[in-house]
Amino acid sequence: MPGKKNILNKEAAIQKLHRMALELAENLNGDETPVVLIGIRNSGMAVAEKIGSFLKQYISGEIRIIAASLDKTLPQEVTLSEAIDFNGLHVVLVDDVTNSGKTLLYALKPLLAFHPKSIQTMVLVERMHKLFPVKPDYVGLSIATTLQDHIQVEVAGGEVEGAYIV
Repeated sequence: MPGKKNILNKEAAIQKLHRMALELAENLNGDETPVVLIGIRNSGMAVAEKIGSFLKQYISGEIRIIAASLDKTLPQEVTLSEAIDFNGLHVVLVDDVTNSGKTLLYALKPLLAFHPKSIQTMVLVERMHKLFPVKPDYVGLSIATTLQDHIQVEVAGGEVEGAYIV
């Protein structure tokens, strides 16, 4: 595709996802509290599934993966794929790319009715255009881009294939 600049191939993306899962496991440090990964549809869900599969190698506590759906341009309503009592749980919001921080901020909305033990955020690719007060706790790749650039994480068959700038 003309104008498409590859920033992460499949191997590099998998390596970064593995590293983020390991960082999360280290921060949980033997805590047996269940972990809920909330993948933001669509690509964020593929990232969450991969993180969950890596995380199982390092922690023995329960890991649940659910999806959050919201309109990324005008996020008024957030729908979760399952109704869960998040009280006392570790919650990790997972997305493919963060631009302004708006999606991660609004994805927190359903959690405000609960008192989780912790809430953390994780993205495969972070852009440096923060407009909202959300900084991901776990980042695969941080990249400076222009506002005109668009970053796309490519997912095929539920697997992260890589990322590129258009």
